[in-house]
Amino acid sequence: MTDMLFQGWGGILRTILVGTLAYGLLVAALRSSGKRTLAKLNAFDLVVTVAIGSTLATVLLSSDVALAEGVTAFATLIGLQWIVAYASVRSRKVARLVRSEPQLLMRDGEICVDALRRERVTQDELMTVIRTSPTSDPDEVAAVILESDGSFSVIPRPEGGGNANYARAGLSVGG
Repeated sequence: MTDMLFQGWGGILRTILVGTLAYGLLVAALRSSGKRTLAKLNAFDLVVTVAIGSTLATVLLSSDVALAEGVTAFATLIGLQWIVAYASVRSRKVARLVRSEPQLLMRDGEICVDALRRERVTQDELMTVIRTSPTSDPDEVAAVILESDGSFSVIPRPEGGGNANYARAGLSVGG
């Protein structure tokens, strides 16, 4: 029972020392790799962020993983993230492989049923998104977009009846 609560000072000192070094090296690596490394712009970015956190936890808590191995894992994840982001900016094919496009789920009060089905979003979930937005009335919604990072954007109808919000959202107004 005592081992569950305290296993000795060696483990605590290791956690403090390795944690401090790993934290410092991770911060330095993230700063040098740029803001994109931790951006959650798409599912790939989220996976890398979670993997970095998981790696840090493993380095901190597992005495079987040396600091050098953890730093190598950080460098590998950050390097791969950088390579994929670099390639996706320069190649539409790579970008399509790693990023999803925003999807219009509702337009002018009309639900895009096929889009909901493709994105596996129910009409109840769509209504919840609208109710929790500043524009809580579906009749006042110009569009609901499922963004590439999985968040929802609710765009209110323009007050003057114009198309300004469509243009600002990058949506086409015709058809």
